[in-house]
Amino acid sequence: MSGRLPGRLEGLIDAIGPLDEAAMAQAAARLDRLTKPPGSLGRLEEIAIQVAGITGDPAPALDQRAIVVFAADHGIAARGVSAYPSEVTAQMVANFLGGGAAINALAELADASVIVVDVGVASLTPDVVVRTVSSARFVSAVVRRGSRDFTTEAALTLDETAAAMAVGADLAADLSREGVTIVGTGEMGIGNTTAASAIVAALTGRPARSVTGRGTGADGPTFERKVRLIEDALTTHRPDPAHPIGVLTSVGGLEIVALVGFILGAAASGIPVVLDGFITGAAALVAARLSPALPARLIAGHRSPEPGHRVVLDELGLAPLLDLGMRLGEGSGAALGLQLIAAACRVRDRMATFDGAGIAGPIG
Repeated sequence: MSGRLPGRLEGLIDAIGPLDEAAMAQAAARLDRLTKPPGSLGRLEEIAIQVAGITGDPAPALDQRAIVVFAADHGIAARGVSAYPSEVTAQMVANFLGGGAAINALAELADASVIVVDVGVASLTPDVVVRTVSSARFVSAVVRRGSRDFTTEAALTLDETAAAMAVGADLAADLSREGVTIVGTGEMGIGNTTAASAIVAALTGRPARSVTGRGTGADGPTFERKVRLIEDALTTHRPDPAHPIGVLTSVGGLEIVALVGFILGAAASGIPVVLDGFITGAAALVAARLSPALPARLIAGHRSPEPGHRVVLDELGLAPLLDLGMRLGEGSGAALGLQLIAAACRVRDRMATFDGAGIAGPIG
C-alpha cells in the first residue's frame, strides 16, 4: 500500500523550505561580536544560529515551551514483545497527568508545559483522566483503541493513518496560534519500540536485528521473539521504503503516526522541534522522507542506547546534544535538550559585546 496524504497535509510538506539564511547570518554576526573568541562556545553557537534559521528571527526568545507526549497502544504487544503489559500505557498516562513521571520533573526544570495526547490508549477511561489531571494538559483525540497486530494484518488503515497524522498536525497549528515558540516531542505506548524498529528497518533496508533493541528491558527470549516478529511482518507486508505512508499503515502505531503529523505541522509553522529518543526519531525519519527539507529544522535532544536510534540520527544527519545512556522515552531527552537551547539563547542575549564592554576584539 503506497497511500496518499490528504491535500491539507501535503500543504504542510510544501510549506517546509530551507532555513532563513539572512536570519542565520545576523545571528552569527551577533555571536562573533560577543566577548569570546569566535566559535568558542561550540554547539551553543550552532544552536543559536540554527534556531534563527528555523524561526526567521535572528534572536527568537523561545520562552514559550511545550513538550507533547502522544500515547497509544499496540496490537503487537499481545505477542509478548515487552517486559510490561499493555495496561501500563494507560497507567503511565495517568501518572503524567498527575505529575509523578520523569517528564513532569524534567519539564518543570525546563520551564515547559506538558501536553498529553491520547490517540489510541486501549484502557484509558474518563474517570481516570478526571481523577488524575493536575500537572499536564490532556487532549483526547482517539482514532481507534490501539493499532492491530501487524504480524497478522496491517497495523492501521489508510484512513486511520491520515486521521492520526491530522491529530498531530492540528495540535501543532493550535500551539502555534497559542504562541508556543519551541516544542519537545515525547511518546508512551507499550510495544512501540517494536513498531519503531519495524519502521526503521523498512525505510532503511537494514536487517531487523540491527535496528532492534531491548526497549523496556526485554530479556533474551523476549528480544529474540521481538526480532522474529518484526522479520515476519516485513516479509508479510513488504512495505515499500519509497512510500512512507504505506510503511506507517503496515507496521506503525497511532502515537508514532501522530508524531509524524505533529513534527511536520510544527516545522511548517517555523517552530523548532526537539526530538527525544528512538520512537520520536523513527517518526521524524518518516516525516523527513515526506519532506527532505525537514531535518534542518530538527534538534536531537539526546542519543538513546537503542541501536536503531543511532541509525535514525545518521539517516537524518543530526548530532545529538546529549548522550547519557537514557532510554526512558516520555520526552525526557527532549526536556534536557530544551535547557541547552535555552542556554544558547541566554548566551546570545546576555553576553556583552566587545564594543559594549570596552574590550579589544580579535586582531585583524
